[in-house]
Amino acid sequence: MAILRAFRALRPVPEKAAKVAALPYDVVNREEARAIGEANPDSFLHVDRAEMDLPQDVDLYDPSVYQKAKENLEKMEETGTMIQDPDPCYYIYELVRKGRTQTGIAGCASIDDYINGVVKKHELTREDKELDRIRHVDVCDANTGPIYLACRYTQQLLSLMEQWKESHKAVYDFTAEDEVIHRVWVIDDKDTIQKISQEFGDIPAFYIADGHHRAASAVKVGQKRRQEHPDYTGEEEFNFFLSVVFPFDQLTILPYNRIVKDLNGLTEQAFLASLKFNFELVAMPGFPCKPVEKHCIGLYIGGQWFHLKAWPDVYEKKDIVGQLDVQILHDKVLAPVLGIKDERRDPRIRFVGGNRSLKQLGELAKEEGGIAFAMYPTSVEDLMQIADEGKLMPPKSTWFEPKLRSGIFIHKLKD
Repeated sequence: MAILRAFRALRPVPEKAAKVAALPYDVVNREEARAIGEANPDSFLHVDRAEMDLPQDVDLYDPSVYQKAKENLEKMEETGTMIQDPDPCYYIYELVRKGRTQTGIAGCASIDDYINGVVKKHELTREDKELDRIRHVDVCDANTGPIYLACRYTQQLLSLMEQWKESHKAVYDFTAEDEVIHRVWVIDDKDTIQKISQEFGDIPAFYIADGHHRAASAVKVGQKRRQEHPDYTGEEEFNFFLSVVFPFDQLTILPYNRIVKDLNGLTEQAFLASLKFNFELVAMPGFPCKPVEKHCIGLYIGGQWFHLKAWPDVYEKKDIVGQLDVQILHDKVLAPVLGIKDERRDPRIRFVGGNRSLKQLGELAKEEGGIAFAMYPTSVEDLMQIADEGKLMPPKSTWFEPKLRSGIFIHKLKD
């Protein structure tokens, strides 16, 4: 059964919350982070992307970057921008995007649950990205970005959240620059905390929606601390990692689209001809092609959009992974035709989140002289089934919106 533990969050004072809260470190590049940081000295990106406060020629993974992150985090606490709650609490975190609401609970998941498969994964991680976050967590002595988890909430747990919201005032209530509303309530009543803990204890599994690298890194830091403290009891804070758990049926997954920079030596006509073996191909002149059902893909090439629909024999009798559109694209187009065998490392492919319009997708492909694939979004149900079966999705299969903000809750590894 799953563990979600209350904790003493280090968090912004209410009047600073909107300024501190920042997008996750991995959805902004170095230049974007620096621009945000220069405009906002309170942005938590000064911790998550501390290279912004160092000379531009400093390597992203230089030890000075992690030391600067630690200094910036300590400064936020020393100046009173952030304070730590005196007692362990749970935190209700509500996000509203385009009229759609999702409400979850922030707490700390167990590294043992991750190791034992109670916290379920659906993607591989890259060693270089893991090492970066391991160093960040270890030097800062804190989990600075929450892991985005999902599960099947019990009705009692849903009721407890709603009752608390109705009877208490939110400590944070602000609208971010992307028009997403963020609200937070602090659950500090011991009886309610105990009930919530018991309810989570009846839930068989958590599923990582987003944050595979942050989760793996937090767990490895916890294991490192265990080696450093062989007399550990299991109750120390380093045995747990910062998470927000949402009801799975409240989540929104957008497509994760692809741009490929060249046609692997083929002409446009030869490339289009190669697709007809596996797809019904229809020209869509005049407007972008947005797939509206599974097994359909939009293709932008040479200034024109096409609609691709996989023939049934492409996906019938395949397992759950083989039926994913991102897997079909890899198996039938990217690998055999375009020569992209490893999507994680091939520099010819670029991934574009579904928060960007298809018009923007086409423009980006045109700028790079390549082609674009507009995908149909993977379902939460498929994600959970793949995780339950111990299988893995192709890289960049899901883009979750809205993004959880960093800096709203910090979990210190030493209490």
